[in-house]
Amino acid sequence: MPRATNNVASHHRRKKVLKLAKGYRLGRSKLYTTAKDAVDKALSYAYRDRRQKKRNFRKLWIVRINAACRTNGVSYSQFIYMMNQKNIELNRKALADMAMNDPQAFADLVTTVSK
Repeated sequence: MPRATNNVASHHRRKKVLKLAKGYRLGRSKLYTTAKDAVDKALSYAYRDRRQKKRNFRKLWIVRINAACRTNGVSYSQFIYMMNQKNIELNRKALADMAMNDPQAFADLVTTVSK
């Protein structure tokens, strides 16, 4: 009985990897083994960084809120504490946007919370 290689499926599998590696440099886009390694690494980075992106944005928002708070004479931790005491529920994304694009409204918010 002749040996069956399942050549069609193997070809499709390799073609799929090389398609994902399009745009990579040198052998990483042409040679299957190096392309497979590069694609696997890239996909693992993509998976990891989708989670890290959320952390990085939260850090950025906190830095922006802290900078705006300190120009108004209060620290970030004191500001968040006072916000919780007054039951003002604004998320950090909205607060950071307000601090960057509307400093006067943010200053008004700080004075409201400080009372």
